[in-house]
Amino acid sequence: MLALSFVIFGYIEVSRPRELPLFLYPTEGLIYRVKMNCNQGVTALIKGAKVWYEGKFATRDVLVEGGLLVEIVESIAPVEGVRVVEACGKHLLPALVDMHVHLREPGYGYKETIASGTRAAARGGFSVVCPMPNLNPAPDSVATLQEQLDIIERDAAIGVLPYATITKARQGSEVVDYAALAPCVAGFSDDGTGVQSAEVMEEAMRGIAPTGKLLAAHCEVESLLRGGYIHDGEWCRAHGHKGICSESEWREIERDIEIAERTGCRLHICHISTKESVELIRKAKSRGVRVTCETAPHYLALCDEDMREEGRFKMNPPLRSRADMEALRAGVADGTIDVIATDHAPHSAEEKSRGLEKSAMGVVGIETSLAATYTFMVCGGLVSLEKLVDIMSLAPRRLLGIGGGIVPGQRLDATLVDLNKEFVVNPSEFLSMGKSTPFEGMSLRGVVEMTIAGGRVVYEK
Repeated sequence: MLALSFVIFGYIEVSRPRELPLFLYPTEGLIYRVKMNCNQGVTALIKGAKVWYEGKFATRDVLVEGGLLVEIVESIAPVEGVRVVEACGKHLLPALVDMHVHLREPGYGYKETIASGTRAAARGGFSVVCPMPNLNPAPDSVATLQEQLDIIERDAAIGVLPYATITKARQGSEVVDYAALAPCVAGFSDDGTGVQSAEVMEEAMRGIAPTGKLLAAHCEVESLLRGGYIHDGEWCRAHGHKGICSESEWREIERDIEIAERTGCRLHICHISTKESVELIRKAKSRGVRVTCETAPHYLALCDEDMREEGRFKMNPPLRSRADMEALRAGVADGTIDVIATDHAPHSAEEKSRGLEKSAMGVVGIETSLAATYTFMVCGGLVSLEKLVDIMSLAPRRLLGIGGGIVPGQRLDATLVDLNKEFVVNPSEFLSMGKSTPFEGMSLRGVVEMTIAGGRVVYEK
């Protein structure tokens, strides 16, 4: 029996969707252990916050008793024995959800552990994260998925909903048993590698479609990489590096959209980075294709003009051109891009110390995601704060089919953030084991003061 593990602190067993105290809706008849003690939630009065409620922000007091959101009104008098959290001028958002992270366990715990990664996520304002399956062993069967779930159950500080693989061992050739794995995963992905065979991808989509789960595609044509490791643009050529062409991404997106259109599978495209990708997805949506996508804060904030000869600027896909960055920003603004995800990808210090050519692909981002998106997109006048709430919390919840947030009568799932406070990104302060970020030394706005996941305080500054 698979144990779907969410939020630490105690155990209760549930067998019907309506009995879940948090935000999961499992298949009828299956029993999951949900890590939550209903008697140990926070009791507090949050006063004067700008609260996201009924689709907008309003200054309100919020009373939470035993983790349950009891009341949201203009003013509540303090009650003896109830902690008061003074939040005047701060914002209370529905807690963030990250659809794309790498927690590295099992198999690569020297880079990150589920314990360290989820603590870092809580510090970043997240209550739920979805780790990718490039692990050892890869979660390509009930047995190997259980290994990961056991660690989640033991160590996770927030909700963790993992992906299983599309193909066995992520080798791109033999599909897995989607029906057996579907009840306990966010979806299916071979992230880190694209499925190169169109025939295998079509078989996968036809197998996944009946489950209703997402196929989260890492779109990359390996034959077009040609040894590249940064964007094939002017900076690359001027500094003598090997480039990754944009077509390596958008060509496979084009193929997968065509297959999704035939099969009806829910296709979610990971970490898009090119202007061509944005336009392909925009057109597909206009035709009614069931396609969604994500990009990451670093693609919205930086381009190849910002590159340095350091491993902290190396990720896959790479930082693209300014025109690509502007197209991504427009795609967020007009709704073509559904979600901001971090692609938080920690590596050891040694693996990221080898310069652009030799360093491992991947940067961390889960502790800077909210601030980077707010600074560059909201303060930059490109989107509203309400739009940020949607793309970082509400839209991921809709795509994953999970509830939660700021809902009276339910367990509070919220992030208290001071959007007026600036800070300089200092990786030595990260809770993540990974320290490599292109935002190092930058001044960003938006400091998470508290994260409440399922009624429990999981982070407090």
